[in-house]
Amino acid sequence: MFPETRMRRLRYGNLLRDFLSETRINEEKMVMPVFIDENIRKRKPIESMPGIFRQGTGDYLSYIQGLADMGVKSILLFGIPSSKDSSGTSAFQSNGVIQRAIKDVKASTEITIIADLCLCEYTDTGQCGLMKGHYVDNDSTLVAYRKIARTYAEAGTDIVAPSGMMDGQVAAIRDELEKSGFSNTLIMGYSAKYASGLYGPFREAADSAPQVGDRRSYQMDYRNSREALRELKLDMEEGADILMVKPALFYLDVLREARLSFTLPMAAYSVSGEYTMIRNAVDQGFLSKDVIAESISSIFRAGADIVISYFTEYILSGGLEEQ
Repeated sequence: MFPETRMRRLRYGNLLRDFLSETRINEEKMVMPVFIDENIRKRKPIESMPGIFRQGTGDYLSYIQGLADMGVKSILLFGIPSSKDSSGTSAFQSNGVIQRAIKDVKASTEITIIADLCLCEYTDTGQCGLMKGHYVDNDSTLVAYRKIARTYAEAGTDIVAPSGMMDGQVAAIRDELEKSGFSNTLIMGYSAKYASGLYGPFREAADSAPQVGDRRSYQMDYRNSREALRELKLDMEEGADILMVKPALFYLDVLREARLSFTLPMAAYSVSGEYTMIRNAVDQGFLSKDVIAESISSIFRAGADIVISYFTEYILSGGLEEQ
């Protein structure tokens, strides 16, 4: 004779499966990354990320309006500028590609804007910071980050998201925002960002591959987890409003430990490599599209309050329900 709990499972079957599930995909807490390319007018497909595009200057606004109409609540903006230099100057110009986009989107939608704050797309070195000789110079990079944060806030972003993993970046940005009168602008720290092999497709999408060296001197060693908790704690103490673990799927153990250790909202970024692996497997018929929901659910189940995923548009547009 089956135990009572087993009998209940058999009786309910699939009818109440969703009602009884402990975790669900919270679509309102999903964020869609958006790439805006100042060099093109119309969208251009990203070859390594099926279904994802660089949006051109002539169509990004209609695309984002479409996201808002389908129910996407938040976007994460990345810019590809028309010019790059050793100082990343175009990153902090008041009329830069992301600064203009923030103004346009704010004027026409209610969508929440998160502006990624880094220099890798804007420097001719492809590094997240400014070079001094053969190394990234932390302190001069923080000066540039301050300028970027201020121009993003002036344009009207809701959240700035420093992703460079420079020491003290959250404290510097918080100080700049407070001094500039933008105390209500939130900071989402890329607090535990690993030096991962899963970023390859993103580097094509954002034209941000390092031209010299690599990023292991400031991104985290993927073999470490206690270090992640120290980094998360530092960002919290420096004034971050939201903490993040990146990547997501290979680091669910870190995300779980972070959720148990901190009370701030916790974000997880399911990165380009994760998307491409799953999307290609589904498109080729090697895996059922059910794995998309399974992968996103696992991130929420591990403790994420916010999930940044390239599947956000797919899910909100009803892709999981299509036959």
